[in-house]
Amino acid sequence: MKYKKIGDILILDNNYSDNNFDELSKKYNVKTIMKINHIQGTKREPVHQILYGSSTETINKENGCLFKLDLSEVMWSKGNNNERLRIAKLVEDNEKVIDMFAGIGYFTIPIGVHSNASSVIAIEINPNSYQFLCENIKFNKLNNIIPVLGDCKDIAPEFKADRIIMGYVKTTHHYLKVAIDSLNEGGILHYHETVPEKLIKTRPIERIISKANGREVELLKINKIKKYAPGVEHVVIDARIY
Repeated sequence: MKYKKIGDILILDNNYSDNNFDELSKKYNVKTIMKINHIQGTKREPVHQILYGSSTETINKENGCLFKLDLSEVMWSKGNNNERLRIAKLVEDNEKVIDMFAGIGYFTIPIGVHSNASSVIAIEINPNSYQFLCENIKFNKLNNIIPVLGDCKDIAPEFKADRIIMGYVKTTHHYLKVAIDSLNEGGILHYHETVPEKLIKTRPIERIISKANGREVELLKINKIKKYAPGVEHVVIDARIY
């Protein structure tokens, strides 16, 4: 059986067909069992099915951070936990950071907990995710996070940052120009993309260069996160933009 345990909720693989839910709830000590069919739209909303229990709100602990969320309203990608901590540990003292697709604080909260960033502008378009983002900032007692509700295409240009996180994988390249224009000289971009394996070393960085308006681009790292589909990888490109 493939499953993810998020707080006290168990999310089963869509292929799981048995109905011994009471036994599963006791075995994994969970209050609710769900399936997430897929994530839809720019607001990244789950299409879900509750199989056992009723409450879909939980608190998940990861990398020393607490995340309150409702799995019927917002997404949670358990496979990205190492990447969330990696980015937090890369942030240098007094950096200004923009998280363009903040969600409930997937990257923002670990940065607040594990780094000494001067500020993090956390932008989120989904009102439900934004609500939990604000709660999680308070929950983790952070005072250097500025949550903003709205479209990062409109909001990011109002700020300048030393580091920008683009933690979204669908059509993320459409936001590259906005991100690069908001990046200080010598700043670092963390650009997420789903890409065919044979194009990993070329397509993502070429997309960044094409939107850099002549600015010099230095490839720092290509970090593979996980398989997204057969022959397709979720990768993160670390690039310095001069």
